[in-house]
Amino acid sequence: MKNLSPNLSLLRQPNMCQSMLDRGFTTVRDCGGATLALKESIQQGLIRGPRLFIAGHALSQTGGHGDRRSQHDPNECCAGHVNGIGRIVDGVAECLKYAREEIRQGSDFIKIMGGGGVASPADQIQHLQFSNEEIRAIVTVAENVGTYVTSHAYTPQAIQQAVRQGVRGIEHGNLLDEETAIMMKENGVFLTTTLVTYATMDSDDFRHFLPAASADKNREVLGQGLHALGLANRVGVDICLGTDLLGPLHFAQSREFAIRSAVQTPLEILRSATVTPARMLKREVFLGQVAPGFAADLLILNANPLEDITVFDRPDQHLLTTIKDGRVVASRWSRLEIEDIVPAKIE
Repeated sequence: MKNLSPNLSLLRQPNMCQSMLDRGFTTVRDCGGATLALKESIQQGLIRGPRLFIAGHALSQTGGHGDRRSQHDPNECCAGHVNGIGRIVDGVAECLKYAREEIRQGSDFIKIMGGGGVASPADQIQHLQFSNEEIRAIVTVAENVGTYVTSHAYTPQAIQQAVRQGVRGIEHGNLLDEETAIMMKENGVFLTTTLVTYATMDSDDFRHFLPAASADKNREVLGQGLHALGLANRVGVDICLGTDLLGPLHFAQSREFAIRSAVQTPLEILRSATVTPARMLKREVFLGQVAPGFAADLLILNANPLEDITVFDRPDQHLLTTIKDGRVVASRWSRLEIEDIVPAKIE
């Protein structure tokens, strides 16, 4: 969470995890920040929460999107320095070492900062970050253990660089053009757009959430996000649902559905939240479908999302029950009560 101490963040995590279940999210892919301890605590039944697939710390170059130092801070980061949700790495050797370190610490996949970002103080949206050799080194580490790399990237240049080096996923992609969308389609690259975060940060309630320079960058990518999503959808890129909400913005998680409805059908949006991310996670034979042998994850609603996808925007009105692994983990329905969690025996 933005600007929270580790202890304060830790104490808030159980509440946040339960709130995701209350909105109907039974599986979540976290691209920077969630720890192995949180993932295992959910798996062991110590706290309630969605099934987690985690990236650990996102890898960033010095001065990149994962470097949170202000431009007036003269102190240098040492190799592998953890800086908020990011880890600073420079050069092929550090990329190899710290990609391996993230895998050692339980990351299911690797996230890199492949281009400039909104919230980072020292870069611009159009900046490229890692060299080709650095990205390829990180991809090699991931491929060697059977997983993948996803990249924070907005511009065609950053996306194309990542795709050419074997990156499997693109996060955001707001400035996508047709040539790049076709390239992603041909290479089987997944796009996770996160439109709700820009809309929320530009709202009256959170207009001062970002410093002025970041707010300007936020407005730059906000206006083009829907166009990029519609373009990717027409080309046939594999699209996943995402949010990228920071700290107090997390309440808006389910509002991504309504925003996407301007350019996607309800069925396309549902696929982006179920079967498509299951393929990205390489869990397509276990997640994303209601079928024998799959995880028993179900939502009980009082309205049909294929007729109105915005019912997910109002879970307090339309989502009656969330079932994860066959157990009721969230319920507003008197006919189904939340089941007690039984912690696994810890040796």
